Formats: sequence, structure tokens, C-alpha cells
Amino acid sequence: MRKKLIAGNWKMNKTPTEAAALIGEIINQTSGATCDVAVCVPYIDIPAARDALKGGAIWLGAENCHHKESGAYTGEISTGMLKSVGVNTVIIGHSERRQYFAETDETVNLKTKAAIAAGLIPIICVGETLAQREAGYTDALVSYQTKIAYAGISEKDALNTVVAYEPVWAIGTGKTATDEEANETIGVIREALRCIYPGAAEDIRILYGGSMNEKNAAGLLAQPEIDGGLIGGASLAAEKFAAIVKAASL
Repeated sequence: MRKKLIAGNWKMNKTPTEAAALIGEIINQTSGATCDVAVCVPYIDIPAARDALKGGAIWLGAENCHHKESGAYTGEISTGMLKSVGVNTVIIGHSERRQYFAETDETVNLKTKAAIAAGLIPIICVGETLAQREAGYTDALVSYQTKIAYAGISEKDALNTVVAYEPVWAIGTGKTATDEEANETIGVIREALRCIYPGAAEDIRILYGGSMNEKNAAGLLAQPEIDGGLIGGASLAAEKFAAIVKAASL
């Protein structure tokens, strides 16, 4: 039985003061949750979020990292830096990073390895565009992205990772795959993991990241292959996020 994980991705939102206030509300409204919960916040918010989360069970996450330990990479941040300030998980390869900041399957692999080496749990994002879906490439594409992301990673290390299926056409559009469509594609991702890790694929959590919200969460989370959600807009409102956490705790 895979324990469900609900991870909030705040994107470029919230000042440190706002972050601390929102986390306080989330803590109050998610007490008693039986699923894992994470908040992935902008870099500037990490110290405030860490202090607000201190002593609790909610994971502190970042939204991106660089694969090098240090160097002349203006504007970037290393996994070691994140670890040093209390971060324990990091999103890698989000569709917006791929779309706007030239993230590739190869850099996703490098960042995943760097996160693992630093003792962070990577949340590795894969997913297709609308054009790719309509052309019938979804299964082949997510399978390929998954296999490249895990290239050169041991089974032991893979067990400390999470995958998030992000249909790019559903990110920030209000559209979402049907429960069955999401479950089917996540099943394809798991089959790709079976090809690499026959003994571990059933234990790696795969989240759905395509506009999961408080209204559709229960149906999606009831599907057998869906192990939680990577939540965008709904993670910025404590009551909405808490409703999703509640649905994952049933």
C-alpha cells in the first residue's frame, strides 16, 4: 500500500510574511491527516516556511534546483544549499520549467541525481502537451521521459523519489483529465518504472498534477494508480488545500 502524498506547488506567489500565515492556516486545517503533505515554496519563502513548519509533519519543498554543487550559475540554487536551510523535497522538471526555462529530459536526470545525492526527495514531473496528446504520443512520451529521468539511478535510490504526471494541457487551464484518463496514463508511467525497477516500481508514488482541486480530488484519488497530487492554484488557499488532503486521508 503506497501512502498518498499531497504536495502544494506555490509557484511565484507569496511573500515570506504571507507564506508563514498560509502555512499556519494549513497546519490548523490539516491536523489529523493520514497522508503525507508537502508545501513547495519560492526560495525567498523557505526560511519563513521552515520556521512555521518547525516540529510538524509537513514537508518543506523547493520548486527547482540546479544540478551542480556550486559555480558561475547566476540566479540558480544548488541542492546542498536547499538541504542546508531545511528543505527535504524538490520539484524537478515541472512543465513550466520545461516550457519557459529550457528544461530538458537530460537536465531533469542530472537534477534528480543531484537531489538524491543531497538527501532530498525529488518530485519528478513528466507529461505531454495538447498537440502531443491529440497526435497519440502520450504513452510513448511519458514512458520515454520517465526512463530518461531515472537513467543511472539505482533501485535503492529510486525508492526515495516521487513522480508527478502533469498533462501540460491541464496546467493552469482549469481543464483536467478524467479520473480514468489520469489513472490510465499513470499506469503507463508505472509500467515504464517496471521496466527499470521490476522489484521497486510498485512502491514508487506517482502523483497527478493536472489541475487537481477540492472538487475533483476525491474521484482522482480513488483511482488505484494515483498516489496523490501535485497541487498548483488550490494550494494557495488553505481551505481548498485542506479539502484535498482530507480526500487523500480517507
